[in-house]
Order: sequence, then structure tokens, then C-alpha cells
Amino acid sequence: MIASVFFPTAMRADEALALLDRLLPGRTFSNLQETVFSQVWEGKTYAEIADNCGYDHSYIRDVGFRLWQALSESLNQKVSKSNIRAVLERHARSQSNPAPTLATLPEVSKLLPEWELPNGPVPLQSRFYVERPPLEIQARAELLKPGSLIRLKAPRQMGKTSLLRRLVAHGQANHMRCVTLSLHRADRQIFADLDLFLRWFCANISYQLGLEPDLERRWHSDIGSKVSCTAYLEDYVLPQADTPLLIALDEVNELFAYPKISAEFLPLLRSWYEDAREIEVWGRVHWILSHATEVYVPLQLHQSPFNVGLALRLPPFTLAQVQDLACRHQLPWAAGSDGAQKLLSLLQVVSYRPGLVRLALYAMAQGNLSLEQLIEEASTQSGIYSDHLRELLAALYPHPNLQVAFRHVIESAAPVALEPIAAYRLESLGLVTLSKNLATSSCELYRQYFLAFLPPSLSSTYG
Repeated sequence: MIASVFFPTAMRADEALALLDRLLPGRTFSNLQETVFSQVWEGKTYAEIADNCGYDHSYIRDVGFRLWQALSESLNQKVSKSNIRAVLERHARSQSNPAPTLATLPEVSKLLPEWELPNGPVPLQSRFYVERPPLEIQARAELLKPGSLIRLKAPRQMGKTSLLRRLVAHGQANHMRCVTLSLHRADRQIFADLDLFLRWFCANISYQLGLEPDLERRWHSDIGSKVSCTAYLEDYVLPQADTPLLIALDEVNELFAYPKISAEFLPLLRSWYEDAREIEVWGRVHWILSHATEVYVPLQLHQSPFNVGLALRLPPFTLAQVQDLACRHQLPWAAGSDGAQKLLSLLQVVSYRPGLVRLALYAMAQGNLSLEQLIEEASTQSGIYSDHLRELLAALYPHPNLQVAFRHVIESAAPVALEPIAAYRLESLGLVTLSKNLATSSCELYRQYFLAFLPPSLSSTYG
């Protein structure tokens, strides 16, 4: 039975969070979830919360929806953004327990978790974000240049989206209007046709800028989708942006799986970047492109947006950065030369990859797992990486050719040459590291796990 709290007067946001914790026992809320809940409680719209936090509006809406859904199941009644305050205050009034304040609630530390579950991008205000100089300094400086374009390249688990969101926040702090489009959230049908994709692109930019989409009146099939898209932005959207506009495209590599779309859109994007030299409205547009791998769609050099602007390849953590992050997780044994030696045993398994390192330090900070046990169980189905590893395995299973290719990589003692499309897909999943045309397993964790769970007979059919 759920213990409830009675609040005799209107609940503050912190009191509501305390009640939320009791209604959903055993669930740990991220900083972003608590922020969304608190700001909705105080009457903010999703758009306002997205602006304040530097997140995509649709992402904030999804975070809220999942919270209301969980509460609906707990309370056995419909909970939504519009009625959350009334529902929880009515629930609190219906309880007969005394009225403790937040300060007197038992186990306050559980209501305000000290640790941050490393699930997805690092929140903007998190003390667990580790800068990798001079990366952030270069990116922030470049972002403020007229017509700038920044390219962030790194495999999964390397912090691309965390950096992208910090650059968006930096743009907002410097009076830019900001639009963030995460291509992995677009419906698959959007990529079926160039016209559909460009209309989606324009509609989302309009929506995030608070403009009423005017596509039906301004889109003309006679002049083509690309000209219509350019004219829509030049004549309708950009003139209404009275400050510089930042457009951040996350997971651009999603386009690479659709050669007909990417072969048309990427040169179009390059042309807009070049127009900034001569056309004033395009000079006010700043771009960030985030992608996991190189484009494999054939593009002429003068058509590709991937050979212009500032290219930043996100590196793994250094040992010093891992020790710094361990200190932030209050793991004193990780300090000094002795601590470095202990951490090296972990880093040899996860190859200094930020996402994997964060999860390991978080798990040990809870006090229920030793370093030795973590390493021993890392590549097993009971280890802390089991969910992540199963997701990767599920991504490979529909593609026997990728299974064959990756099995060949992890069984080889030397780097191997892969067919270009297989190499691209495995790199985009973060499973391999490419050096020129040769692939190696990106970390020992993946090699151990997939040696155990990919069918061994596959390797003999490769090549």
C-alpha cells in the first residue's frame, strides 16, 4: 500500500515531487524529469520548459507524457498536464495522515537523489558533465561567427547530444533563436519521399519558432521541392527571425540510410551554408550537425556539408577526466596513482567511452557493486551493461550480413577490411572503430559479449 502525504494548503512544487516519489516507489527520476514536473506544476508550457532547458519541444512533451502515464496507472485515473495539479492536491487532501513538510519527510536523500542515472544525454545543469578541452571552447567560439557550421562526429556513447544541447544553450544565452531537430525521432514515412522530408523540415522549424506553418500556400510543385523549401525559408521564416537563428540537426546519419533523400538534402544544406556569404538572411543562420559516422552516399566535394565548417571529432575520456568524474561520484579510491591503476582495469574493457564510464561510476557510487565484480560481470546478461548490449544485439539480428561482418572483426587478431555499407552501419552503432578502410572492435566489452552471443558459424561465410 502506498504511503501518502496530506498537505493542508496548496502544494509547492517540492512537496508535489515528494508525493510523486511516494506514488511511484522504486522509480528514480532524472534531473530533467523533475524539472519538467516542477515547471508544469508552476504553470509553464512545454515550449517554455524546452526554451529554459535547451531541449527539443517534442522531447519535453514526451518526458511529460511518460510521467502522466505512470501516474495514471498508479492512481487508476486519467492524469494529464492540464489536471496534474488538481489530481495530486485532491489525492493529498483525501489522506488522513499528518502533514509533514518536505524538510521533515523521512529519508529526504531518497527524495532528492544525489546520483544521476546516466540514461541519455547529460542534463544541462548536471555536475557530472566533463568538458574535454579544447573541444567546448572551440565550438562555443565558432558558434557565434556569422553563418557558422559545426560538425560533431562520434559513435554512440561518446556524448554528441550532450555537447549539442550545451551549444544550443550557449546560442540561447547569446540571443539566438534555436531549433533542434532530432532525425531519429522523425516518422519512417517522412524519409520515403524528398518532398515529404522537406515539408517536415520546414514545418518543424516553423513550429519551434512559434510561426504558423504556411506550406500549402507557399509550396509549388512546378518549381520543385528544393526550390520551394529554400523560398519558404528565405521569404517566410528567416525574415521573421529578428535575431540570429541556430538550427541543430542531431543524428544526421539517420539520413544516410535513405540515399535518395540524403543525396538531395545534403547538397541543399551545403548551398544554404554557402549562400551566407552573399545573402544576408542566410548569414544569420548558424548550423550544428551531429552524426555518428561518415556519409557513404556518393557526393561531389563541392556538394557535401561534411567538408566545410568546423569539424570536431569527440574523443574518448582521458584517464585524468575519468578520475575527475570518479571524484564527482565520491569514489575516493579512484584518486592518485593507485586509483589510476585500478581504473585502468575498467577502462581496458570500456575503452574510455564516456557513456559506458558514466554508467560504471554511477553503479559503484551506489555502494552495492565493487570494481572487481563490475568488470567480471560487465559482458554478461547480469552485468550493468546488459540492457545496452541487448539493444545492440537486437539491432544486429535483422541483418545477417552485419552479424557476419562483426563476427569477422571480433574474431580477427588484426584490423579487417569490410564492405563499405557494413562498415558504415557497424560504426554508426558504435560497434567498430575505422582507421582508413580497416575495422576493429570499438571496445573489449563488445568483443566479449558478441563472441558469446553471435552464432560462431557465421564467421566462416564472410568474404
